[in-house]
Amino acid sequence: MSRSVVAATLAVVALAVAVGAVAVAGGEDRGSAEGGRAGPVDEPNRRFFADGAQFAVECGFSHAARVDPIVWPGLTGRSHRHDFFGATAVSAHSTGADLVGSPTTCRVGADTAAYWAPSLVRDGEPVTPGGMTAYYRVAPGVEPTEVVAYPLGLAAIAGDATGAAPQPSGVVGFGCGRGGPVAATIPACDAGSPLQLRVTFPDCWDGEHLDSPDHRAHLAYSASDGCGGDHAVSLPRLTLVIHYPVTGDPAGLSLASGEPQTAHADFLNGWDERALRREVESCLRRSVVCTIPDSARAAT
Repeated sequence: MSRSVVAATLAVVALAVAVGAVAVAGGEDRGSAEGGRAGPVDEPNRRFFADGAQFAVECGFSHAARVDPIVWPGLTGRSHRHDFFGATAVSAHSTGADLVGSPTTCRVGADTAAYWAPSLVRDGEPVTPGGMTAYYRVAPGVEPTEVVAYPLGLAAIAGDATGAAPQPSGVVGFGCGRGGPVAATIPACDAGSPLQLRVTFPDCWDGEHLDSPDHRAHLAYSASDGCGGDHAVSLPRLTLVIHYPVTGDPAGLSLASGEPQTAHADFLNGWDERALRREVESCLRRSVVCTIPDSARAAT
């Protein structure tokens, strides 16, 4: 083979490698053979309060406990301390079916799902959250008419409690007040814009499993062209916004799970099935903004 042919061949190989690198860096591929992504294609936790189809539910703080029915089922005290919102009867043994029809702190009585996140602490003392807003939306690139309600008992986790790896862009972050940027560290917030933790969950499901051994493999984030591959079922994109009565210097603030980089949240679907399906069909599938929570109104 001549030197010119070898050079041409090497150039083609180099170009192919470069194109592949650009595709990965650009985030437009689905990221895995399973047809899902490790993170969303947009920045869902920057400004999301009034963009696109959605319905939202405000839920008060219920209680704190060292239980996690997803990661440590049946093992009370094995988990770090969590703040719970929504269903009030959550224990280490809870399943989605257990929660249906139970008491809830949510303003929508049919929302008896359980939402939880590691407790915020200052100098070792827990900070009682002011409440939580759950936003159910349609992710960019997802066809609204393809979105279906969560199956009863679906378990989901967003964020990394170990803090061992960087969080996918836009999944988890701390911010001040309504909208605005988020950061992996806890910012100093003005008196009129208290601290928030914002967490966005995956919105593509494998259509079969309510959970998986790592509590993640059954779900994935949608790509720029929606859901596909082994995660072809489009679900609502759930974002939790947890409100804390915290302003000023963030010194001494951390999480029960560790440093702020360990921020995460969990969701166990215990909604009344007919009510959730009605919300999805009336709001998301019709591309309608159904509810504007009081917390969003107050911040405008």
